[in-house]
Amino acid sequence: MTKVPITPLGERVVAVREESANKTTAGLYLPNDAKEKSQIAKVVAVGKGVKEVREGDKIIVREYSTTDVKINGTEYLIAKEEDILATVE
Repeated sequence: MTKVPITPLGERVVAVREESANKTTAGLYLPNDAKEKSQIAKVVAVGKGVKEVREGDKIIVREYSTTDVKINGTEYLIAKEEDILATVE
């Protein structure tokens, strides 16, 4: 796995969101600013207090509960473990 420039503290995780769909089910293409942010993300780093998820897990996070940050061209989200709703297979 690539070195992540963020080290989460406590019960927080750092993840990268999956790409949102750029086309509707009817076949219309959406501009970037019209897309909803995906709630599914891949965990790239975990804090020492995190108990239930590990690096590499796909997670579903609660909407509007994350801190989004862009570093070196990559957008990361930082979430508390309590704001992770589920893991995805």
